[in-house]
Amino acid sequence: MTNPTATLLISCPDRRGLVAKFANFIYSNGGNIIHADQHTDFAAGLFLTRIEWQLDGFNLPREFIAPAFNAIAQPLGAKWEIRFSDTVPRIAIWVSRQDHCLFDLIWRQRAKEFVAEIPLIISNHSNLKVVAEQFNIDFQHIPITKDNKSEQEAQQLELLRQYKIDLVVLAKYMQIVSANFISQFPQIINIHHSFLPAFIGANPYHRAFERGVKIIGATAHYATPDLDAGPIIEQDVVRVTHRDEVNDLMRKGKDLERVVLARAVRSHLQNRVLVYGNRTVVFE
Repeated sequence: MTNPTATLLISCPDRRGLVAKFANFIYSNGGNIIHADQHTDFAAGLFLTRIEWQLDGFNLPREFIAPAFNAIAQPLGAKWEIRFSDTVPRIAIWVSRQDHCLFDLIWRQRAKEFVAEIPLIISNHSNLKVVAEQFNIDFQHIPITKDNKSEQEAQQLELLRQYKIDLVVLAKYMQIVSANFISQFPQIINIHHSFLPAFIGANPYHRAFERGVKIIGATAHYATPDLDAGPIIEQDVVRVTHRDEVNDLMRKGKDLERVVLARAVRSHLQNRVLVYGNRTVVFE
């Protein structure tokens, strides 16, 4: 799509007439809706929707859309955000020693599977600096210990400000991000194997092999102060059999991690994820 669009993500207490009210805001200002999806969580009493419309011919300048819509949303008790399709997000990828998710995200970005810039890679190890150099991406080596964590996270936050980063992707970054950091920069997507919490800690694939698991998986979620317990964006699984060795489990697990993380990042960048409480609606 070449024509720019605007997308509203809205959640509010459910009531009659919400679809008409939101659609009329766009129609009355000359907008043409091209995608609209909705979901009602009856248990939570919430109405959730994603509406995308073309900006060509829309009567309101971009800077006036948010205050104009807020006049409608505020009396409804709505939470909402607006995004524009021609605003290119900037991603910082954080890694440790494993490179499979890093390579996959860079390749997909270069192949234009999602629209974003990747100006920065941060790592607590120096191993993957060569990857950053290969793709002409700035690399920052920031070692983390229990004694310097607060100081180093302050440096990470400053780098995110300097590079104008919109989203951090923890692409197998084997460090816990503190609650203080997340409170200052909450836009973080993490990937992990779905053995958690059954196989937490070191060598989860070895421990899963010893238990004779029949399914392995991967989960991508937003980071929260509760470790690996944030709102889930994407998951997938693959079956394994008694013929699979530990290396087979690791290979299949890495494949899943690549795909699941890419799907989650793409959904986020396309403004398809609406978070409410500790849950998400991912609009297709």
